[in-house]
Amino acid sequence: PVAAWDDAGHKLTGYIAWQQMTPAARERAISILLAAPEDSDLSVFFTQDSRSAETRRRELFMIATTWADIVRDRKFKNRYDKYHKGNWHYADTFWTQENGQPRILPRPAGEDGGRALEKIIEFEKLLRDASAGDADKGIALAWIQHLIGDLHQPLHNSARITETEPKGDQGGNLFLLTPKDTPRDRSENLHWFWDSIVGRNIARNRDACDTDYLPPIAARMMKKHPLAKIQNRLQATAFDVWQQESFKIATAELFPPTLVRFQTPPARYKKRAFQVSEQQLALAGYRLGALLNQIFTQP
Repeated sequence: PVAAWDDAGHKLTGYIAWQQMTPAARERAISILLAAPEDSDLSVFFTQDSRSAETRRRELFMIATTWADIVRDRKFKNRYDKYHKGNWHYADTFWTQENGQPRILPRPAGEDGGRALEKIIEFEKLLRDASAGDADKGIALAWIQHLIGDLHQPLHNSARITETEPKGDQGGNLFLLTPKDTPRDRSENLHWFWDSIVGRNIARNRDACDTDYLPPIAARMMKKHPLAKIQNRLQATAFDVWQQESFKIATAELFPPTLVRFQTPPARYKKRAFQVSEQQLALAGYRLGALLNQIFTQP
């Protein structure tokens, strides 16, 4: 599996982006999500209930950040065959550690490295294209919402090559954190550790709904990493820079000597991982919001 962040992580980027978006950008985003093809099922997430339209629009926008993972479900074969694209979720740089320093390596034969970066560029152009239809833009928007989150998960930019993984570790999926003899359905890996980091650090008490659970977490992240302090890092269309930033985090932070294969990460690693994740999730939300403001409120 190559999911990046779980649903909570992706929805947090959506919530943070929504807080930055202008009313015009919000209205346009919702209108094109609702125009997505019927077989995509995007429109079904706009609930018909007695809550305010603003709340329901925000929730649709947040759920859309997870749509690219929702369509992974093989039980819905037609939707899966048409919309699931496994290698769009990552943009790996292959590398190895030598004397404690990263060295970038050529891509091994048979490995594509992922297409996340090129698809973000493609979808951004489509969203700006006045001649493109709203149905196509709805799919493009859902993908770009998701992929910007993916690009800020460090392991979605990293394929570490070792003697154990000569073709790369698949973004940490092959780096196991449970004993060798652990059954596969109970084994845990480094990629899972980073994807699921929000829920493991902030409990969803009493099975709280997203409306109760996520906004306080997003508020905490925005308070710790206010937009004013990272405004100069937004670089709204410098997608390659975003990828390189995440790759540098992966090489500098994710594989210290204290991280040992087949063992649970130590407490210090867990604490630092959550700090890095909070910053990356906030930054992804700010960048997504800035990008959509630029696209949807341009003359």
